[in-house]
Amino acid sequence: MARDGDINEPTREFPGYPTGEALKERSAVTSQPEPGAPPPPAGGPARGLLWVLGAAALAVVVLLGVQATGLLPDFRNPFAKEQTDRSQPPLLKSIQDLSRYVAAEGNFQVVVDLQNDRRNVPDWLLSQRTLFVGAGSVEAYVDFAKISEGAVVESADGKSVEIRLPAPQLGKTNLDLEKSYVFAEERGLLNRVGELVKGDPNRQQQVYQLAEERITTAARDSGLTQRAEENTRKMLEGLLRSLGYEKVTVTYTAP
Repeated sequence: MARDGDINEPTREFPGYPTGEALKERSAVTSQPEPGAPPPPAGGPARGLLWVLGAAALAVVVLLGVQATGLLPDFRNPFAKEQTDRSQPPLLKSIQDLSRYVAAEGNFQVVVDLQNDRRNVPDWLLSQRTLFVGAGSVEAYVDFAKISEGAVVESADGKSVEIRLPAPQLGKTNLDLEKSYVFAEERGLLNRVGELVKGDPNRQQQVYQLAEERITTAARDSGLTQRAEENTRKMLEGLLRSLGYEKVTVTYTAP
């Protein structure tokens, strides 16, 4: 057994560690390079990092310059959005000769607030409400093809002429989908689930039709046909007076 006095003595398994005095002496001695060895580079790691960053920036500039010259194809995002048009070519159904003189056009805007629900069923469960802003136009025209024989009567002296025209008509309402939009929409829980299961591509069709009906009604009450009568009369008066007629009378038959 080891003696008590030899407890702190170093052995082969537990060599001695430097004491506090030895550490002070070690720290006081500065490391000196060996004779003939090159001095260590100043700021070695930092300078290496600067070289790497500079080389990367130079590579980017070179690639951008080569791309600008058109020698390489454009760099594209591999996850960019792509659009594929698989539409069929248009098919000409018919050609119709028109003899309409469009004398006026009205531009209208209507707000449609349409709600479809079920009686005794809460709205949060089964209901659909759409607030739609529709923009459309309606033309007022005179159909010259409906002018009957004897509609143009010239005086004996050739100084005046009378023309009887059919009354102006309103064309079909053209709903402008680029200017129309859904302002707000509320749907019940079952409506949302149903759209996820089967979908409804014609869901907005009812709103479009209602907007067209409202615009057509507004065009009838707007005095658009009266404006078409005035514009057509002015056009014919100016045309026929340029031909030498001193008096031009334009009348309209009942629709």
